[in-house]
Amino acid sequence: MRRRGFIQGIAALAAFPRAAKAQAAPVLGFLHASSATGYAKELAGFRQGLREAGFTEGQNLTIEYRWADGHYDRLPAMAADLVRRRVAAIAAAPIPAALAAKTATSDIPIVFEQGAEPVRSGLVQSLNRPGANITGVVNLGVGLIVKRIEIIHQLVPNARSLAVLINPANANADEMTGEAQRSQAQLGVTAEIMKVTTLDEIEKAFAKAAELKAGAVVVGADPTMNSLSAQIAGIATRHKLPVCGEVSELTKAGGLFNYGADLPDAYRLAGTYVARILKGEKPADLPVQQATKVEMTINLKIAKALGIAVPLPLSALASDVIE
Repeated sequence: MRRRGFIQGIAALAAFPRAAKAQAAPVLGFLHASSATGYAKELAGFRQGLREAGFTEGQNLTIEYRWADGHYDRLPAMAADLVRRRVAAIAAAPIPAALAAKTATSDIPIVFEQGAEPVRSGLVQSLNRPGANITGVVNLGVGLIVKRIEIIHQLVPNARSLAVLINPANANADEMTGEAQRSQAQLGVTAEIMKVTTLDEIEKAFAKAAELKAGAVVVGADPTMNSLSAQIAGIATRHKLPVCGEVSELTKAGGLFNYGADLPDAYRLAGTYVARILKGEKPADLPVQQATKVEMTINLKIAKALGIAVPLPLSALASDVIE
């Protein structure tokens, strides 16, 4: 009996590594075109979505992060590295990262978060039936540049021209440029499109905007420029130019206002989709979600310093007001 018990004990010990391996936390790849500091709120939203669906990083989930810090050319190698590590799934944002992930693998599940239309950009076959190994969440970011131009025109009605900053490396650059140009005809203002990728180019664009006597600067939706919100606000302050963009970090740092997609909520939705895939669902069976929440913050302190009157009805629509 003792010999039998001993053999059973040895067998149990031999089986233990296999059982432990079977119960090991899945490893998720997280691929992003921007920086961890620039997208801290969005990452918090993503983790919240995972937690809501039962996954907590460091407990029953491990996340391998890859941040390109605005260097989109690094994304293909980062995506390939995650594939080599055989992660259980890849979360990719925004579209440059999603495209890199799709190119790198046709079998590892991918969940994207982005502002571009995913069928037109070639990511999925259709919104209801994405097909293959990819699905995700689309926010309203790209199209809202028109709304920003409309609001800035309302706040600075005498401006005959506006400077619009677009990152040409962004896959949505042409679409945003077209939207801005169409809005200028409707509002009777000139939209000066300025292509910028680096902080030095942004500095030069503001100097040119001041030289052209532009009434304000509108920043297009872009992860690189979002991560430079504090610097952009500082440049605007030096030139005494009102500036608006997509994210609240710009407004809190000294911008006039932001109007854009509620990115933390969109990332939260992406987190819930990743969790569903980790539980066994297939990306091809999960329709692309449309995140519909928007956020607007108005900086009344900056408005007063610039001599801009903010109508009460507009203030009432804001998610947050800085006084």
